Amino acid sequence: MTMSKSGGAKRTVGGPTAAAPKAAQKREAEERERGEVAHVARETSRFLRGQRIDPRRIDGTETIAELLDGTFLAYNAARLREAAHLLAEKMLRPGVTVGLTLTGALTPAGLGIAALIPLIEAGFVDWIVSTGANLYHDTHYGLGLAMHRGNAQESDVVLRTEGVVRIYDIFFDYDVLLSTDAFFRQIMRSPEFQRPMSSGEFHWLCGRYVREREDALGIGQRSLLSAAHSASVPIYTSSPGDSSIGMNVAALALEGNALVIDPNLDVNETAAIVLAAKRGGGKSAVMIMGGGSPKNFMLQTEPQIQEVLGIDEKGHDFFLQVTDARADTGGLSGATPAEAVSWGKIDPDRLPDAVVCYTDATIALPLLTSYALARCAPRPLKRLYERRGEMMDALRREAAAAAAAGAGA
Repeated sequence: MTMSKSGGAKRTVGGPTAAAPKAAQKREAEERERGEVAHVARETSRFLRGQRIDPRRIDGTETIAELLDGTFLAYNAARLREAAHLLAEKMLRPGVTVGLTLTGALTPAGLGIAALIPLIEAGFVDWIVSTGANLYHDTHYGLGLAMHRGNAQESDVVLRTEGVVRIYDIFFDYDVLLSTDAFFRQIMRSPEFQRPMSSGEFHWLCGRYVREREDALGIGQRSLLSAAHSASVPIYTSSPGDSSIGMNVAALALEGNALVIDPNLDVNETAAIVLAAKRGGGKSAVMIMGGGSPKNFMLQTEPQIQEVLGIDEKGHDFFLQVTDARADTGGLSGATPAEAVSWGKIDPDRLPDAVVCYTDATIALPLLTSYALARCAPRPLKRLYERRGEMMDALRREAAAAAAAGAGA
């Protein structure tokens, strides 16, 4: 309400706003109700342009994609819906190179078989950075070894006496570890392993042997390593010694085995993948399950390109993270994409194309996989492992040019 020149009340066109005196708004609402006048929305604020919360009733006939679109409307459910839309509508466009990071015990829970292999086979994941533990436990499935559902409340003392190993509510026989260790030591004694190599090449070679074992057992493709080998998707690990695979590499070194996983090769090969994505007229997307060291290893590709090598670049284009870590503790796992901008990891112009969903990756990954497969057609495989040589040559050329320009400045 405003005052007319005569001092009387004058109704403002469009009615009062939330910024107007609340008493006037209250009186108008009461007058409208007494007159049995229907409320007419005056939602002119730009903040009220979002989808109206008016979900469909869940009746059991909806697909996963329909459930996410129609009922995941607020809180972290909404963030998961936004992540699904970012993945399906932008990250999986032609020309976008998608890197996936894996932390936490995802493969022991069967998510390699259920989600990761389908994503790879559909061309939705082009390269991976994983903890060594995920790759080690993934191999159990390729060797036909069994993992079981269990009760997390069982006595670990009793489990120990019965030779049962526990990963929260996943149980397996201790011999699963011994058999998997024996498999890795046997293949790593082969001649092709007797030299320094990147973890990408190491895992590609391992995947070939796992694929052969799957064929011998007649169990189909059950291993992430095997699927990545078949699709030429390079898999790197940021901490080669921090897993049972690395422990077996170290054990063989005591025997004189010449295998060395060279982190220098990993740093440069991953940077070359990102640079090639950008220089090829495409974009780079990161899909982070959890956080930890694999998250940083994938994101540091941009500082390696810009800060260390001096090559002009702006950062990754799309950022999708599922995490249960908080940002305010200062840990990397909870660091936001906005914080990553300050490091040059994320392109500031692309910051709206960044979603963080705070939930368990074992919940989000199957849902995101189902959504992507429902909404997107398969993409041609980029087969980046086969292009490592040409991508490294391009990185060397640009690094040399940048160094020469710096020397001449």
